[in-house]
Amino acid sequence: MDVSNTEQLHMVFRLVVAGGLGAFIGLEREVRGYPAGIRTLALVAMGSALFTDMTFLFGDTGSSRVASQVVVGVGFLGAGVILRERGNIRGMTTAATIWSAAAIGMATGLSLYIVAVLTAASVFGLLEARPLTRRIDALIRRGHVLVEDDSNLPISREVASEASDGTEDRSQG
Repeated sequence: MDVSNTEQLHMVFRLVVAGGLGAFIGLEREVRGYPAGIRTLALVAMGSALFTDMTFLFGDTGSSRVASQVVVGVGFLGAGVILRERGNIRGMTTAATIWSAAAIGMATGLSLYIVAVLTAASVFGLLEARPLTRRIDALIRRGHVLVEDDSNLPISREVASEASDGTEDRSQG
């Protein structure tokens, strides 16, 4: 199997891109103190890119098999970060992030740079949305979210629950 120096340099370039995109996603995880930070996600993306690149050296018979084994192997890594503790399941987002980093690496290994970059940006954006989703969840739990009653007028959840209990009648006011 003879691979030209030029093609090897292209492979190295794809590995660098994959590693950079994985590190970009890992930055968010690292800053927030979650497992699977910069190094882990860069390694997952680079490994996936290399396996994907290597499938072309095997010919058509091995490419889909190798790709499916990458997905299975990364799923195993992701399963290792999911924990059940006191009735709560933790690590699902980290597992999904590892899986996404592998997919980004595979896209990079296939030279699908636009797909890889936009996916990495989307994953990063979704991970960064956590403070926003936590605020929304807190508002919902406190009852300060507007809901509609039968009259289609926005009311707070507290008022809606009081009205359903019959303790407050809005129709008179």
